[in-house]
Amino acid sequence: MDPVTDATEIYRLTSAYEFPWDFTRALELALYRTYAVPSIGRLLAETAELTDRAQKRYDDTSLLLDAVVEHGFTSEQGRTAIRRINRMHRSYDIGNDDMRYVLCTFVVMPRRWIDAYGWRKLCRHEVVASTVHYRTLGRHMGIRDIPESYEEFETHLDAYEKAHFGWDEQARRVSDATLGLMTSWYPRPLAPLLRNATLALLDESLLRAFRYEPPSALTRALVRRAVRARGRAVRLLPPRRAPHFARQNWEIKSYPDGYRPADLGTHPVPGVRGCPVRHADNPAAGPGQ
Repeated sequence: MDPVTDATEIYRLTSAYEFPWDFTRALELALYRTYAVPSIGRLLAETAELTDRAQKRYDDTSLLLDAVVEHGFTSEQGRTAIRRINRMHRSYDIGNDDMRYVLCTFVVMPRRWIDAYGWRKLCRHEVVASTVHYRTLGRHMGIRDIPESYEEFETHLDAYEKAHFGWDEQARRVSDATLGLMTSWYPRPLAPLLRNATLALLDESLLRAFRYEPPSALTRALVRRAVRARGRAVRLLPPRRAPHFARQNWEIKSYPDGYRPADLGTHPVPGVRGCPVRHADNPAAGPGQ
């Protein structure tokens, strides 16, 4: 298979057969780290989607992105998902730089996570295919000046975080709500332990931006060794015979009776909290316009 012309199919095989658990964790981390950019964290706090409706926001994001992966860009489901993503983004004042940075996290964080914790590292074909898949998604979203190669995505991500990561009180609220959501998936008594374990997986730049007390060196070492041990155990399992998509994750809880991609996400109304009026008179305005 060609990593350019067959990019989405290769990405589907990689994420749904080879590393479904790892891609879920890595994309969670990808979205989470964007909160450390104050302009992104503040906007998410103002919409209240990740503070008041964290589970639904998590589910909708996962399902919309996954519809494109499972069905492809040209399918009815894929086109509907992209339309929903674009309509939501056009309701807010989001700059192209922030949109491009978020796209970079989708490309870079899964590769970094899997290389550190997966049962094997990604091969070059898979890295190129992932890059091309998200470049295509970025073009469908109207993002400008998208990096060309994986290396350019990685360089841009690191430079953007160095320039823009910083403290913001509202972004910290979004971060706390997200940690609370993740711990809510498990028995309540485990919440403090799970929260500390999650912090142990974060890098120093994120901990500083959110002003979290860093976990001890011992905690960090134990947690990271445990995740690596999981990867070594998966290596011994037989190959997966059926795909596992995000819609099958047990963390998705908002739609026990099913859903339609057209109904996912927010439907902002001008004048209501979290929906600026600036786009009401210009519904065709895209991100950053």
